Amino acid sequence: MVRRDVGILHPGAMGARVAAQAVAAGATVWWVPEGRSAGTRERADEAGLRAAADLAELAGRCRIVLGVCPPAAALDVAARVAAAGFRGVYVDANAVSPQRMAEIGALFADGTVTLVDGGITGPPPRTAGTTRLYLSGDPDAVTAVSALFDGTLLTPHPLTGPVGRASALKLSFAAYNKISYALAAHASALADAHDVLDELRDLAATALPGTPLADPEQLASAGPRAWRWEPEMEEIDRACEGAGVPGEFARAAAGTFGRWDAHKDDPTVTADRLVAELRHGPGQDGNL
Repeated sequence: MVRRDVGILHPGAMGARVAAQAVAAGATVWWVPEGRSAGTRERADEAGLRAAADLAELAGRCRIVLGVCPPAAALDVAARVAAAGFRGVYVDANAVSPQRMAEIGALFADGTVTLVDGGITGPPPRTAGTTRLYLSGDPDAVTAVSALFDGTLLTPHPLTGPVGRASALKLSFAAYNKISYALAAHASALADAHDVLDELRDLAATALPGTPLADPEQLASAGPRAWRWEPEMEEIDRACEGAGVPGEFARAAAGTFGRWDAHKDDPTVTADRLVAELRHGPGQDGNL
């Protein structure tokens, strides 16, 4: 078997599970513990990752580096990879706009790095058939990245065409999927203000089953992730602007998710708490 050394920046909830799939397929996956939290270190250990002393060591060992981070950090992470002297394939698998991908591409304009555009859809891969990795860009590089995940719980989907296509597809899907949570929260807040929230949920369970409006637990799941979704909405707004499409929905959703920033990675938050904070402001419970 050909040894494959891969870097991951950084193993958060999604990145760690993505890296674990590459490990399962036989790759040696490196990460940089310096400056990372105890939770990140625990995820890296569980995923079977190897620690590099610093980014320069990771860049020197690996032929493929995956950037999986919050969208607001994507450009900075790519810039650090470029500054570390990396020579290989860099996969930006973040929820960023095609315009942001163009900015990242400019960091590698000297041709020493081949940029692959990645878009992850679905939850962190734990079950077959739930999570896809869309890839676009240089065909040979896309093929090499796809091979890392063949037969794993993360299903690669190569797209023909340039960098930017995978990001556009990812954000188009997220625009529908994640903004639906903000819409459900707004409808719930309106109903709560008129004391018909229970009735709304009962109606939605019949008319719109399987949606965040019908299922309080599903709506509550947006709370721990809102800190990541807010900048993603800003990227969607930017993508819409570039396509000549109104971006008001994404901007409004960003404002909604921004109200829930305090619930970062908090699995105990309830839908009723999120609805109350939408009505009364962050940290306010409306006398729940």
